[in-house]
Amino acid sequence: MPLFLIKGEYRIVGARPDGDSIKFYPDNPDLWDKLGRVKRNRSGGAQLRLDAIDALETHYRPPVSRGGEERQPLQYAEAASDALLKSLGFTEFSRSSDETIASATPESVRGYILSRFADKYGRAVAFAFAGESDEQDGDGVFLDTNLLGESANYQLLAAGLVYPTFYSKLYADLRRELTQAAQAARNDGLGLWPSDRTNSGFSLDSLATITDEVVILPKLFRRLVEYIELNNGEPGLEGFKSFLEAQADEVTVLPEGRFTHFDSLITVSGQQLQLDEPPENLVFREG
Repeated sequence: MPLFLIKGEYRIVGARPDGDSIKFYPDNPDLWDKLGRVKRNRSGGAQLRLDAIDALETHYRPPVSRGGEERQPLQYAEAASDALLKSLGFTEFSRSSDETIASATPESVRGYILSRFADKYGRAVAFAFAGESDEQDGDGVFLDTNLLGESANYQLLAAGLVYPTFYSKLYADLRRELTQAAQAARNDGLGLWPSDRTNSGFSLDSLATITDEVVILPKLFRRLVEYIELNNGEPGLEGFKSFLEAQADEVTVLPEGRFTHFDSLITVSGQQLQLDEPPENLVFREG
């Protein structure tokens, strides 16, 4: 099944793009309707969620929050964001203290996306590209592995700056190619991989452990932040598995195709925590 081609431009001033999300303004905003319920502003712009990747969080606010935002170690969070913006054609940009882009050169860049649906938050789940496509705006385009390599999604994975995070609507041939890129980056010690503690494990001593010290899969980070917020900032993990069980994140473990839930893949021993499967072995069900 092809993905829909949507041409337009990326704009970042006044926004807070991170390594896996950015605002996109189509030439024809009506094309959003091909993807479902995409939330757009009055200029037709909408937030993209880059498919198959997850970058370290720069400003995460949990559903139950005491009012603040949390972020992961900025060294890699900002590296992913910087790489995304540069790959799309922004040559210079500056950020304010809250990660908002204060200025950019150029102010906008041409590009296109390939997508076929929006997520439950109204974001277009997309592969993002710089420049122009020879295909017609709104047409269905088959995303083969050669074209995949030109996407920002693939390039960030190949540089080791983001984690592979796959969902069930991603085509299997694309997932295999992205898995190879992620594994090569890990084997070569690129980007965040030398600092990654997702599978090797870590001791959660406080919220600062995951915001300032250890680098872990962002999905696990988000669940931990939600849990700590529910416990008024206390990091004790004795209830974390039950919390995860209640979240009921459905996941298939590859290559055996075993269906389970995220909580069954987490080992907790006292304050020690680890994910038992490499991220690229997991395919989450779209919420």
